[in-house]
Parts: sequence; C-alpha cells; structure tokens
Amino acid sequence: MDRLDAIRLFLRVVERGNFAAAAREAGIGQPAVSKQIAALEAHLGAQLLRRTSRSMTLSEAGQTFYEAALRLVADYDAAASLIGRGQSSPSGLVRVSTSPVFGRLYITPRLPEFFACYPDVAVELSASERMINLVEEGIDVGIRIGNFADSSLIALRLASTPIITVAAPAYLEAHGVPASPAELERHSCVIFALRGEPRAWEFKTAAGPLVHHPQGNFRTGDAEQVRAAVLAGLGLAQVPAWLFAPEIASGAVRVVLRDFEPGSFAISAVHTAGRRLPTRARVFVDFVARALGREKSLAFQ
Repeated sequence: MDRLDAIRLFLRVVERGNFAAAAREAGIGQPAVSKQIAALEAHLGAQLLRRTSRSMTLSEAGQTFYEAALRLVADYDAAASLIGRGQSSPSGLVRVSTSPVFGRLYITPRLPEFFACYPDVAVELSASERMINLVEEGIDVGIRIGNFADSSLIALRLASTPIITVAAPAYLEAHGVPASPAELERHSCVIFALRGEPRAWEFKTAAGPLVHHPQGNFRTGDAEQVRAAVLAGLGLAQVPAWLFAPEIASGAVRVVLRDFEPGSFAISAVHTAGRRLPTRARVFVDFVARALGREKSLAFQ
C-alpha cells in the first residue's frame, strides 16, 4: 500500500470512528489497517491516534495531520478529476448556511461570478441567526462570524472584521458623541439579544478590558433589524464593521469610540470534522475566501 492509500485509510478510520468499520469498508483485515496506521505514524514520527480497549481519539498531532490530509486528498482528487475527465468542472449542490444579513451583503451578490466559474455547481443558502447543527440540517459549509471553539468543527479563517460602535449622525447631533465608554450610561443603545439574552459590549481601556451592559428601548435578535434601528436614529450599536460598511463610507453612519475598540471578529468557513469536504464545496469556500480578501470593508480603518 502506498503512502497516499495509507493516508486515505487514516481518514477512513477517523471518519468511521474505529478500525473494524474502516477495515470492512476498505475490504481488508483489521490487522492490516492497524499495520498501515502504525507505519504511517512511524513515517511521520508522531502518534496520530490514541487507542484504548474502548475508544479511539485523535492526538493533537493527529488532528493537525487530519485537517491537512483532508485538503491534500481533496486537492489530489480534484486534480485527478480534471485530468481523467477531460478537465470537467465540479458539479452538484452545495448547502451553505450563514447569517441573513451577511448572506445578503456578501454572499448572494457574488454568486453570479461564482456560477460563471462553476456553472455545474448549485448553491442552496440557508440564512439564520441561530447556530445551526451542520450535520442535523445537512449543511456542507457554514459561514460563521465570531471567535468560537468547537472541536466537532474544522474552521478555515476567511477574513476578519473590527468590532466598532456606530450611530446615525442625527442621533449624535441630538444626544452628543460619547468620548468614553463611561458616557454610554446616558445614551440609548440598540441591543442585540439572540434568544432573549442581551449581548454585552466590550471595550479596551488603559485599565484593561471593560464590559458594558447596554440599555435602550429596542432589542432584537436579527442583525438586519440592528441595521434598521441604527439608521432610524434609535441609538448606538456595537457591531462588526462589515454590517455598516456602505453606510460608513457614505457618511450615513458614524463610528465613535475608536480608541476603545476591543478587537476583531473572525469570519470563518466551517465544516464537520470527520467528513471530507466535497470538491464542489471546496471550490465554493476558496471562491468566498478570494472574494472576501478583495473586500475593503473587512479591513475597515
């Protein structure tokens, strides 16, 4: 068995969760599977799988190698497909999930360019503010905004966006421009409350991180309504910069408290660990990464 076959076998063991199932699927004996994985570990000089009588888990090195091996095998299969099928393009349906407003502003408008490159690929976009379960809902790729740690997901960072505080000029003219987070106590805030839980605002100060619990007459779990409320002059909001990029550029929205910005949110493409990303989904992720890389609003200054 050559090295690529051994890598494929390793992926199959991880995806099936045990040696026996991988052996049955590969049509070989379980001892042969164990021998090939041991040979691969010896070649790499690292333990990939932690084995006990009852369970099997990836080691830290195994997780790193698994993610790299997924990309390697997918790239090899894509290249082989291009040669073996007369350079045929990827085809099939890619199911994608993202937040409604991010999809409207950054994904859907770019699909004509994607379809021009990959006319045989179809995209089904599921838009929701909630954190859906990719496996249960049959999603190939999720576009997630925010920093998260979930060992069941593999994430590819696509871009990042600063966290800023904004308001409409009319609101600031009527109520004044806050010079520090402490002054937010006398301001009305547009509150993002997903599933009824208001999201606290964070700031960096000379004394360290500061958490502000916004107060105001309007709350919503929908980022599109946050946009509408700010533009209507209902108050200040702390948001990722991409949410108001066009309005900031035009002057319809102003950024305040620049010296206290807490950092950035990651924008990532995620898929379920243990499931190989199909070529059609891989080319979609690569396309979105390139498109977001050209998007100046994601490097807002």
